[in-house]
Amino acid sequence: MAKDVRNFCIIAHVDHGKSTLADRMLQLTGTISDREMVAQVLDSMELEREKGVTIKASAVRMAYAAQDGVTYELNLIDTPGHVDFNYEVSRALAACEGALLIVDATQGIEAQTLANLYLALESDLVIIPVINKIDLPSARPDEVAEELSNLLGFIPDEILRISAKDGLNVDQVLETIVRLVPPPQGDPDLPVRALIFDSHYDSYKGVIAYIRVVEGTLKTTDNIRLMASGAVVRPVEIGVFSPDMRPVEVLRAGDVGYIATGLKTVSESRVGDTVTLAGNPAQKPLPGYQHAKPMVFAGIYPVDGEDYPDLRDSLEKLQLNDAALVFEPETSQALNFGFRCGFLGLFHMEIIQERLEREYELDIVVTAPSVEYELHMLDGETLRIDSPAQLPDESTIGEILEPWMKLQIFTPTDYYGTIMDLVTKRRGVYVEQEFPAPNRVQLSFEIPLLELIVDFFDALKSRTKGYASMDYQFLEYRPGNLVKLEVLVGGEPVDALAAIVHKENAYHKGQALVTKLKELIPRQLYDVAIQASSGGRIISRANVKALRKDVLAKCYGGDITRKKKLLEKQKKGKRRMKMVGSVEIPQEAFMAVLRLEDE
Repeated sequence: MAKDVRNFCIIAHVDHGKSTLADRMLQLTGTISDREMVAQVLDSMELEREKGVTIKASAVRMAYAAQDGVTYELNLIDTPGHVDFNYEVSRALAACEGALLIVDATQGIEAQTLANLYLALESDLVIIPVINKIDLPSARPDEVAEELSNLLGFIPDEILRISAKDGLNVDQVLETIVRLVPPPQGDPDLPVRALIFDSHYDSYKGVIAYIRVVEGTLKTTDNIRLMASGAVVRPVEIGVFSPDMRPVEVLRAGDVGYIATGLKTVSESRVGDTVTLAGNPAQKPLPGYQHAKPMVFAGIYPVDGEDYPDLRDSLEKLQLNDAALVFEPETSQALNFGFRCGFLGLFHMEIIQERLEREYELDIVVTAPSVEYELHMLDGETLRIDSPAQLPDESTIGEILEPWMKLQIFTPTDYYGTIMDLVTKRRGVYVEQEFPAPNRVQLSFEIPLLELIVDFFDALKSRTKGYASMDYQFLEYRPGNLVKLEVLVGGEPVDALAAIVHKENAYHKGQALVTKLKELIPRQLYDVAIQASSGGRIISRANVKALRKDVLAKCYGGDITRKKKLLEKQKKGKRRMKMVGSVEIPQEAFMAVLRLEDE
């Protein structure tokens, strides 16, 4: 019965113990035997365990015999923990009625916790605060309880205090869920409407959509329609997670489960889409669906040109599981054939890069990331470009608009000054500040995305000894005084090293880049000029000196003209070599664009 069902999720900052608590719950409810137990059951990807971050959402059904004698069906929907996957988090929250808010007793509230908490409050979820890691010597549960009390109005003594690692008080968490989270509301007799909150690709069953049935009753024999993509399919099977996939005959309103659709790409069953019946469709889909939009773009090229087909196949396989990844072929003078890929953010890009190298064993070169710009041309046309190489002649552009983000930084007050300095150097604009707890400040800024994606997070962490945390959302496109910075090696422009920068920074960045490249580009048998140009003029230059063979070694005397003749011959050979020679640019040079510090 729906009244015995509880759907809830766990929201927490990265590494606050979300997956460990899920493990303890699975053990306590007997869903997983001790023999099958591994740490972080729900984080099945090797990368997830290594980085301690949930990358893909997952779901699991548990049967819990409560103290009131009723056995409840608990559906835990695990959410990704990183800001790049914000949309997926919002869809997972829409599939629940309650949320456990987990806060680390040693670290207190962090930016990501707050961001997901506000999403949960927008979805009208019942929030149950939990303080974790109270077994650690550095834990300060009373202070953290006070912080939560100031922020959300909870009574400090009523906040649950647990150690997910040791299993301390986890049974109280389950009892609180049963008591406070309301059962799902939804009429099983209405036309079917089910929300897809995640999906993955299975080579035998096609796309498996993770769903929460909001209204109606879904049977294995029903033909289903996906309302946003319009696809109509007969499910291969429907079932529930406990925690592995178990087929069932019927899913009713309030249930969380899966549909094996048999579809061949995840893009046909996108996160946030509504499932209904083909024969008796619902009038309108569930609200909140949107297309996941890539924000960061980079070129991915194989180191060895022969690996190009393998790279394409690998990207296609990754795209089966990740509809947010977009890619299209592109060519570069320096790197030959590759792909222009779009990612949700820098962390998403790092995950894809690591998966290509690990799971598919590819050697790849990744160019410096850029963002999508909006160009208003003088002839009235509007263009969107995501690569500096696509920028048309500056004389035809009216203005260039770049994406700006809303940035929240959560930090101890000791680091107030250094954060202000960092953000203003990156063209950030201060908006407001709040003090949610003693000695903690939440700073709000507006900042161009271009400045965020280049090692901003690393700089923030190193300046605050790792204490600050950040969260960002897209704000709007704004006009900026932007120019193209080009790099010429031996007189030839290298498109993969081009960047779009703010006019004020062009000279400084051009100089820094040329200096860096001079160290990285190996010496050739002839002089190589490295130049940076912007706005049609050269702004910086350095020469990589030639390697010279000692052609005078065999001259042990005789006339000076003989030496001159040999040196002239060498000079001619070098000139001819320069005409046909091409400079090998190492991978580090492409990454150098990323590591330019605005000091």
